[in-house]
Amino acid sequence: MTRIGILGTGRVGTNLARKLAAAGHHVTLGGRNPQDTDHRATARAADIVINATPGDTSLDRLTDLRTELTGKILVDVSNATGDARDGLPGELRYPGSSLAEKLQAALPGTHVVKTLNTMLFTVMTAPETLAVPPTAYLSGNDEHAKRTVTGLLGDLGWRSGQIEDLGDITTARATEAMVLIVPHILRRHGFEPFAVSLAR
Repeated sequence: MTRIGILGTGRVGTNLARKLAAAGHHVTLGGRNPQDTDHRATARAADIVINATPGDTSLDRLTDLRTELTGKILVDVSNATGDARDGLPGELRYPGSSLAEKLQAALPGTHVVKTLNTMLFTVMTAPETLAVPPTAYLSGNDEHAKRTVTGLLGDLGWRSGQIEDLGDITTARATEAMVLIVPHILRRHGFEPFAVSLAR
Protein backbone atom coordinates (compact mmCIF):
# COMPACT_ATOMS: atom_id res chain seq x y z
CA MET A 1 0.00 0.00 0.00
CA THR A 2 1.25 3.42 -0.97
CA ARG A 3 0.05 6.72 0.46
CA ILE A 4 -1.13 8.70 -2.54
CA GLY A 5 -2.25 12.31 -2.39
CA ILE A 6 -4.29 13.65 -5.29
CA LEU A 7 -4.45 17.41 -5.73
CA GLY A 8 -7.76 18.22 -7.39
CA THR A 9 -11.27 16.95 -6.66
CA GLY A 10 -12.75 17.23 -10.14
CA ARG A 11 -13.52 14.43 -12.59
CA VAL A 12 -9.88 13.50 -13.13
CA GLY A 13 -8.91 13.43 -9.46
CA THR A 14 -11.96 11.55 -8.22
CA ASN A 15 -11.73 9.03 -11.07
CA LEU A 16 -8.09 8.25 -10.22
CA ALA A 17 -8.84 8.15 -6.50
CA ARG A 18 -11.55 5.50 -6.86
CA LYS A 19 -9.39 3.15 -8.93
CA LEU A 20 -6.23 3.55 -6.84
CA ALA A 21 -8.16 3.04 -3.59
CA ALA A 22 -9.74 -0.11 -5.07
CA ALA A 23 -6.21 -1.34 -5.84
CA GLY A 24 -5.37 -1.10 -2.13
CA HIS A 25 -3.62 2.26 -1.87
CA HIS A 26 -4.36 4.80 0.84
CA VAL A 27 -5.66 7.77 -1.14
CA THR A 28 -6.33 11.33 0.04
CA LEU A 29 -8.05 13.88 -2.18
CA GLY A 30 -7.01 17.47 -1.65
CA GLY A 31 -9.17 20.34 -2.81
CA ARG A 32 -9.82 24.02 -2.27
CA ASN A 33 -13.29 23.79 -0.74
CA PRO A 34 -13.58 24.18 3.05
CA GLN A 35 -14.84 20.60 3.48
CA ASP A 36 -11.84 19.12 1.62
CA THR A 37 -8.41 18.23 2.96
CA ASP A 38 -6.27 21.11 1.71
CA HIS A 39 -3.47 20.73 -0.81
CA ARG A 40 -0.69 21.31 1.70
CA ALA A 41 -1.89 18.63 4.12
CA THR A 42 -2.53 16.23 1.24
CA ALA A 43 0.99 16.65 -0.16
CA ARG A 44 2.61 16.46 3.27
CA ALA A 45 1.02 13.11 4.15
CA ALA A 46 1.62 11.38 0.81
CA ASP A 47 4.47 9.32 -0.60
CA ILE A 48 3.35 10.04 -4.16
CA VAL A 49 1.41 13.14 -5.21
CA ILE A 50 -0.74 13.35 -8.35
CA ASN A 51 -1.37 16.76 -9.87
CA ALA A 52 -4.95 16.80 -11.16
CA THR A 53 -5.41 20.55 -10.79
CA PRO A 54 -6.17 22.76 -13.82
CA GLY A 55 -2.93 23.02 -15.77
CA ASP A 56 -3.14 26.75 -16.31
CA THR A 57 -2.81 27.36 -12.53
CA SER A 58 -0.79 24.26 -11.51
CA LEU A 59 2.62 25.91 -11.53
CA ASP A 60 1.74 28.56 -8.97
CA ARG A 61 -0.20 26.13 -6.78
CA LEU A 62 2.50 23.47 -6.67
CA THR A 63 5.44 25.85 -6.36
CA ASP A 64 3.81 26.96 -3.12
CA LEU A 65 4.12 23.33 -1.91
CA ARG A 66 7.87 23.04 -2.51
CA THR A 67 8.63 21.95 1.06
CA GLU A 68 5.86 19.35 1.17
CA LEU A 69 6.84 17.91 -2.23
CA THR A 70 10.59 17.66 -1.62
CA GLY A 71 11.86 14.10 -1.95
CA LYS A 72 8.58 12.85 -3.41
CA ILE A 73 7.30 11.72 -6.79
CA LEU A 74 4.93 14.17 -8.44
CA VAL A 75 2.79 12.60 -11.18
CA ASP A 76 1.55 15.35 -13.47
CA VAL A 77 -1.52 14.38 -15.52
CA SER A 78 -2.66 17.89 -16.45
CA ASN A 79 -2.39 20.04 -19.57
CA ALA A 80 -1.65 23.76 -19.44
CA THR A 81 -3.79 25.59 -21.97
CA GLY A 82 -5.86 28.68 -22.22
CA ASP A 83 -9.59 28.26 -22.79
CA ALA A 84 -11.08 28.52 -26.24
CA ARG A 85 -14.31 30.48 -26.46
CA ASP A 86 -16.41 27.32 -26.09
CA GLY A 87 -14.66 26.23 -22.88
CA LEU A 88 -12.56 23.52 -24.54
CA PRO A 89 -8.72 23.49 -24.43
CA GLY A 90 -7.16 26.38 -26.31
CA GLU A 91 -3.56 27.29 -27.06
CA LEU A 92 -0.61 25.94 -25.09
CA ARG A 93 0.30 27.96 -22.02
CA TYR A 94 4.01 27.12 -22.36
CA PRO A 95 4.82 26.83 -26.08
CA GLY A 96 8.33 25.54 -26.66
CA SER A 97 8.33 24.04 -23.19
CA SER A 98 5.81 22.19 -21.01
CA LEU A 99 4.11 22.39 -17.66
CA ALA A 100 6.05 19.31 -16.55
CA GLU A 101 9.37 21.02 -17.31
CA LYS A 102 8.28 24.17 -15.50
CA LEU A 103 7.26 22.09 -12.47
CA GLN A 104 10.56 20.21 -12.45
CA ALA A 105 12.53 23.47 -12.63
CA ALA A 106 10.45 25.02 -9.83
CA LEU A 107 10.65 21.86 -7.69
CA PRO A 108 14.25 20.64 -8.03
CA GLY A 109 13.93 18.33 -5.01
CA THR A 110 10.90 16.56 -6.49
CA HIS A 111 10.82 13.80 -9.12
CA VAL A 112 8.26 14.92 -11.72
CA VAL A 113 6.79 12.28 -14.01
CA LYS A 114 4.38 13.23 -16.80
CA THR A 115 1.76 10.70 -17.90
CA LEU A 116 -1.94 10.11 -18.72
CA ASN A 117 -2.46 13.57 -20.25
CA THR A 118 -3.21 12.34 -23.78
CA MET A 119 -6.68 10.82 -23.25
CA LEU A 120 -10.15 11.47 -21.95
CA PHE A 121 -10.15 11.11 -18.17
CA THR A 122 -12.28 7.94 -18.25
CA VAL A 123 -9.56 6.10 -20.19
CA MET A 124 -6.97 6.82 -17.49
CA THR A 125 -8.55 4.14 -15.28
CA ALA A 126 -10.11 1.92 -17.94
CA PRO A 127 -7.80 1.55 -20.95
CA GLU A 128 -9.50 -1.74 -21.79
CA THR A 129 -12.68 0.09 -22.82
CA LEU A 130 -11.18 1.31 -26.11
CA ALA A 131 -11.37 -0.88 -29.20
CA VAL A 132 -7.69 -0.21 -29.96
CA PRO A 133 -5.21 -0.54 -27.06
CA PRO A 134 -4.23 3.00 -26.02
CA THR A 135 -0.80 4.31 -25.07
CA ALA A 136 0.27 5.88 -21.78
CA TYR A 137 3.39 7.99 -22.32
CA LEU A 138 5.96 8.59 -19.57
CA SER A 139 8.41 11.50 -19.28
CA GLY A 140 10.76 12.12 -16.37
CA ASN A 141 14.38 12.52 -15.33
CA ASP A 142 14.45 9.90 -12.58
CA GLU A 143 14.38 6.24 -13.65
CA HIS A 144 13.27 4.93 -10.25
CA ALA A 145 10.38 7.40 -10.21
CA LYS A 146 9.29 6.29 -13.66
CA ARG A 147 9.40 2.63 -12.60
CA THR A 148 7.26 3.47 -9.58
CA VAL A 149 4.74 5.31 -11.74
CA THR A 150 4.72 2.39 -14.18
CA GLY A 151 3.61 0.22 -11.26
CA LEU A 152 0.79 2.65 -10.48
CA LEU A 153 -0.28 2.55 -14.12
CA GLY A 154 -0.49 -1.22 -13.79
CA ASP A 155 -2.84 -0.75 -10.84
CA LEU A 156 -4.99 1.45 -13.08
CA GLY A 157 -5.27 -1.32 -15.67
CA TRP A 158 -2.41 -0.49 -18.06
CA ARG A 159 -0.38 -3.40 -19.45
CA SER A 160 3.38 -3.00 -19.85
CA GLY A 161 3.15 -3.03 -23.65
CA GLN A 162 0.86 -0.01 -23.53
CA ILE A 163 3.34 2.17 -21.61
CA GLU A 164 5.85 4.15 -23.68
CA ASP A 165 8.81 5.72 -21.84
CA LEU A 166 9.80 8.70 -23.99
CA GLY A 167 12.80 9.76 -21.93
CA ASP A 168 13.58 12.78 -19.78
CA ILE A 169 11.19 15.50 -18.71
CA THR A 170 11.77 17.59 -21.85
CA THR A 171 9.85 14.96 -23.84
CA ALA A 172 6.69 16.07 -22.03
CA ARG A 173 6.46 19.04 -24.39
CA ALA A 174 5.56 16.54 -27.14
CA THR A 175 2.75 14.86 -25.24
CA GLU A 176 1.44 18.15 -23.88
CA ALA A 177 1.28 19.48 -27.44
CA MET A 178 -1.02 16.57 -28.32
CA VAL A 179 -3.78 18.40 -26.45
CA LEU A 180 -4.12 20.67 -29.47
CA ILE A 181 -6.04 17.91 -31.28
CA VAL A 182 -8.46 17.38 -28.39
CA PRO A 183 -10.93 20.25 -28.93
CA HIS A 184 -11.43 19.20 -32.56
CA ILE A 185 -12.18 15.62 -31.49
CA LEU A 186 -14.58 16.74 -28.76
CA ARG A 187 -16.45 19.12 -31.05
CA ARG A 188 -17.04 16.34 -33.56
CA HIS A 189 -17.70 13.40 -31.24
CA GLY A 190 -18.50 14.79 -27.81
CA PHE A 191 -17.05 13.23 -24.66
CA GLU A 192 -16.62 9.73 -26.07
CA PRO A 193 -13.61 7.89 -24.61
CA PHE A 194 -10.45 8.34 -26.73
CA ALA A 195 -6.66 8.42 -26.44
CA VAL A 196 -3.89 9.77 -28.64
CA SER A 197 -1.96 6.54 -29.08
CA LEU A 198 1.04 5.00 -30.82
CA ALA A 199 0.16 2.36 -33.43
CA ARG A 200 2.74 -0.24 -34.42
